[in-house]
Amino acid sequence: MGVCMFDIGVNLTSSQFSRDRDEVIARAFAAGVSGMLITGTNQAESAEAQKLARHYPHCWSTAGVHPHDASSWTPEVAEAIHRLAQLPEVVAVGECGLDFNRNFSTPQEQEAAFSAQLAIAAELNMPVFMHCREAHERFLALLKPWLGTLPGAVLHCFTGTQDELRECLDHGLYIGITGWVCDERRGLELRDMLPLIPAECLLVETDAPWLLPRDLSPKPSSRRNEPAHLTHILERIAHWRGEEVQTLSAITDNNVRTLFGIDF
Repeated sequence: MGVCMFDIGVNLTSSQFSRDRDEVIARAFAAGVSGMLITGTNQAESAEAQKLARHYPHCWSTAGVHPHDASSWTPEVAEAIHRLAQLPEVVAVGECGLDFNRNFSTPQEQEAAFSAQLAIAAELNMPVFMHCREAHERFLALLKPWLGTLPGAVLHCFTGTQDELRECLDHGLYIGITGWVCDERRGLELRDMLPLIPAECLLVETDAPWLLPRDLSPKPSSRRNEPAHLTHILERIAHWRGEEVQTLSAITDNNVRTLFGIDF
């Protein structure tokens, strides 16, 4: 097919990949994946993500603390993230944001950690890789003051409403779309919204090992998602947007270069 694609969200530090990480990465590149952004979700995982990005070709990483882990935020963690963010493999601050769906950390802890990471990104002139679930209003309220000083921002794994999508786009955010859109039970609303996202604002991701596309055929024996499935996700997104896969792939790859400032 000659299509290359960049996966902006791979949780490669997950223990689900500990037995066969090399094979998972080899399969991804064989399937046409051109590069990967390895997600950091707390201090330890961010350090591990950076090591993996240094080890594997065409891989980069993020450094940050996920809202689920926001209760771990301390001056020491802030310093560690700040230090990691300056390493060459690290191209974004995050995964940071708010998740009021599960509240593994209190809303107050989440807001403090999110704001602190936005400040680090602004200081280092780095883009942010963000998470928002059932917290849209507060998320935007905290983010807006920083948008003028950040070089760019992506809301990864978008699953919000049409109004929330429009507001995010109005504020210049990139939108990350995962295999959630392939889920006939809960992804239909998002599927209908795909044409509303300008191609210049769209990024694609697997969020592996989570969110295995439900419409893969034949169905994999394992429920583990992996970056090799990005091909399928991109093909489905292009289909539902009424676009050519090659065209969309070229634009989304260019978006990666623009947002993260990397060459692959």
